[in-house]
Amino acid sequence: METILASPQKEVRIGVDHPFVIIGERINPTGRKLLAAELAVGNYDRVVTDALAQVEAGAHMLDVNAGIPMIDEPTVLAEIVRLVQSVVNVPLSIDSSVVAALEAGLAAYQGKALVNSVTGEDARLEAVLPLVKKYGAAVIGITNDESGISHDPEVRLAVARKIIERAADYGIPKADIVIDPLAMPVGAVPGSGAIFLGITRRIVEELQVTTTCGASNISFGLPGRDTLSAAFLTMGIGGGVTSAIMNPLKPETANAVRAANLLMGHDDNAQAWISANRPPEAESGTERAVRSRRPRRE
Repeated sequence: METILASPQKEVRIGVDHPFVIIGERINPTGRKLLAAELAVGNYDRVVTDALAQVEAGAHMLDVNAGIPMIDEPTVLAEIVRLVQSVVNVPLSIDSSVVAALEAGLAAYQGKALVNSVTGEDARLEAVLPLVKKYGAAVIGITNDESGISHDPEVRLAVARKIIERAADYGIPKADIVIDPLAMPVGAVPGSGAIFLGITRRIVEELQVTTTCGASNISFGLPGRDTLSAAFLTMGIGGGVTSAIMNPLKPETANAVRAANLLMGHDDNAQAWISANRPPEAESGTERAVRSRRPRRE
């Protein structure tokens, strides 16, 4: 079970047999006043900076969103997609609630994109799934529908099944469906972490598709958010979560992902863990010996 995304230069595989995939969340003006103001006047400097920083920090993909009021979102999203692809080589998630913007972003994209997202609402399925098929993309399926977000795991699982079945009607295979079981804020919905993990296990075992989530949602409104998100991610990865839209610039959460990859057997010879966690001043005995034999400069 794997979902394959691609840019012209790089392929990313999401699946339980692969390392966890970090989808960088920062190219999104929601809650970011400076970015929103800059996008509104056509200033994309922060987009470039954020794209480069996230990939440098370890993001395997980037989510790209241009959802602010009073702009031509299809045009802006397409421009951002082209710009981001010109400065980084990772695949992109095209993110919008506006169907015309999704199509503009997909048309501008080179490679196989991830569409963020489709819900179980009939109107949304009928609008988004044809675009997914037309552009040969994959899609995130969010487990809510016309009735909203249910706290009943059976309801959310049923929505996931509906999305998969409706996608099949359009010729979209299960390999191109990434289900988001919805991580609800644990401070507002007690037990939401356990509910999420339980649904995820069933999605992986019963529906056999890949999974994702908005990692920061679980800690919304609480102190110590990075610690909570780190614990949530490591538990989630152990339970079958295969990717997340998250901030790779947060050291605690990024390192939690590395730890989980190592513990799950997805870090050959612990190289990624060692590279990220070896003290910068560390050197081997041989290195110390060579240095000690070098002539001193007066």
